[in-house]
Amino acid sequence: MDPLSALFDLGKTAIEKIWPDPSKRAEELFRLEQLKQQGDLALMKAQVDLLLGQIEVNKIEAQSSSLFVSGWRPWAGWVGGVAFAYASIVEPIARFVAKVVYDYQGNFPEINTELTIQVLLGMLGLGLMRSFDKKQGTDTK
Repeated sequence: MDPLSALFDLGKTAIEKIWPDPSKRAEELFRLEQLKQQGDLALMKAQVDLLLGQIEVNKIEAQSSSLFVSGWRPWAGWVGGVAFAYASIVEPIARFVAKVVYDYQGNFPEINTELTIQVLLGMLGLGLMRSFDKKQGTDTK
């Protein structure tokens, strides 16, 4: 429970104790609910404004000719793809060859790919959304 909700609950309890008349109590509870909704709408507006600002920053970054500005998305995709390919294809084949062909008896390091897989799957999801937009003919410019 967040502090704002607790404050409104306290206000509701106070209204119920201060106004014994049911109609006056209902009127005051209605005003309290209006205040709560206005606060919720203001918070939602602030969050939407923040997201819209980030979208504008993303647009500007994507248009940049600098590899260090516009290239981070492709770089993250390549790193995720290479890490996934290494962990799922290269390393198991290398382990097999080392043990079977060269009779290697040592241990191989365990590679934690949890983070890289999350990034890769997120980027694949974004790519799927973009493909869906293209198929629908959505203008994204």
